This record gives sequence, C-alpha cells and structure tokens, in this order.
Amino acid sequence: PWIPVPGVVQSVKETLSSQFVESCKGVVQRLTLQEHKMVWNRTTHLWNDYKKIIHQRTNTTPFDLVPAEGGAGVTVRVVKPLEATELSLETVYEKFHPSVQSFTDVIGHYISGERPKGIQETEQMLKVGSALTGVGELVLDNATIKLQPPKQGMPYYLSSLDFESLLQKQESSVRFWKILTVVSGFATCAVLFFLLRKQYRHHRERQHLRQMQEEFRQARERLMNTEGGEMLKNACVVCLSSTKSCVFLECGHVCSCHECYQALPKPKKCPICRQGITRVVPLYSS
Repeated sequence: PWIPVPGVVQSVKETLSSQFVESCKGVVQRLTLQEHKMVWNRTTHLWNDYKKIIHQRTNTTPFDLVPAEGGAGVTVRVVKPLEATELSLETVYEKFHPSVQSFTDVIGHYISGERPKGIQETEQMLKVGSALTGVGELVLDNATIKLQPPKQGMPYYLSSLDFESLLQKQESSVRFWKILTVVSGFATCAVLFFLLRKQYRHHRERQHLRQMQEEFRQARERLMNTEGGEMLKNACVVCLSSTKSCVFLECGHVCSCHECYQALPKPKKCPICRQGITRVVPLYSS
C-alpha cells in the first residue's frame, strides 16, 4: 500500500505551456496572485508584513513516471497529484507589481492602519522531463499501473528528492516532534509539580494555623477554669498575662496591652478583626 516509485515526468496527452516563459512545458501549472501589505499592530505599535492569496488556479494534465534514459522499469500513471502532501513545483516566473499611491492615499492608509505594497504574480510548474519520486499505493487498472493516494490515510508524496533524502527529511520531522513532545511533557510535569507543591504548602500552613488556634483555645479554657479565670477576662489576648490597656480605633476593640501593641508588625492591624489601626487610646480602669 505504500511504495516508492522513481521516474521521469512524461505527459500522456497535450502538455501545459507556460504563460510567461517560452518553450516551458509541464504537466502541473499553478498561477498565484498574492497581495502584500503592511498592517499596523495596535498592541506592539509596529507595522507588520501581511500576505494574502487573492487568486490561485491550478491546471493539470495526465502524466506518467517513466524510467530514466538507459534504465529498466515500467511506466506508472500518477493519479490525483494535487492530493500529494509534498508536490515539488518549480517557480518559472515571479514578478512583483508595486502599488502606485498618491499623497492622499498615503494619508488614508495611515489612518486605516493598512498600507498596500503591491501584488506578487507567480507561476509554478512541474516540468516535463523532471525527475520525480512518487510514494503511494500501486494498483493495477486493466493494463495500466497507477500510483494513487493510499486508502489507509497514509501520506502521499510527489517529491523531487530521491527516496533516501525524502525518508531522512520525514525522519528529521518526526524526531523534531518527538523532542518537542518530550520537552513539553517535562515542562508540564514541572508546572504540575510546582502547583502541587504550592498547594501542599498552603495546606500545611492552614493546618498549622488551625492547630495553633486549637491549642490557644484549649489553653484559654484551662486558664478560665482556674482560680484566675476572672482576671483572664481582662487579660491581653496576645500574651494572656498583662491587662488590656489599649483601645484600637477605628474598630474600637479592647484586646491588647501596650507592650503587645508595640510588638505588632507594620502595618498594625487589630488582632480581633484585622482592621487597620489608625489611632490608639489608653484605657484606664477605675
């Protein structure tokens, strides 16, 4: 279903003549009109090249692959050449037609953000007598051997390279995608490991915080159950030893002694509600 067939291109019927080059005959002809212009990128604030195919026409005529001069072999009819993954066409004519612009046009182009550069006209052909390597499925239709795209969905090639060079090119492409896949896999694993490690650290911090809160609650309950429980009601919530002596504004909480207030990190926040402390008023008990 997949076999290389080297040979020389030979037309079965009338050949196609180039529209621009005399005595240039071929079996596949592709005419292309491509627009070139500059487009203003509002993000990068730069003019970028932009190309667009505005017209393309492809003409074909039936052709065979025949053995080279002095070589032994059979003639093979090439079927559906335009479906080939790599169709080697030679550029026989190329001309760029620059656009003519007036001063008013230039101003309008700067306002619209598009500056046309011109039209590129290209003619490509698969010439008669060109060496070609076809890789596809061989079938026998009556007395004619035909080379066609494989039914299994495998690639179909019509290349000017020999089979060994074509094979090395495909292997290099496969090797590149394998390396890219491995690198992408390592990068994905690294990002996933970083995210999991960060999530684990957050979980450990939350667990440690809950443990500290539980220990604080248990210590508070033990102290409340002792004889000094009444004194603990007025004790500083930070050190649990000194008496509350500060009023935090604007929240109005009375929860800390002056020494613990001084020890709070900046910006200072209320230990109860976490609101910013703008002013501290001393508390005097009479």
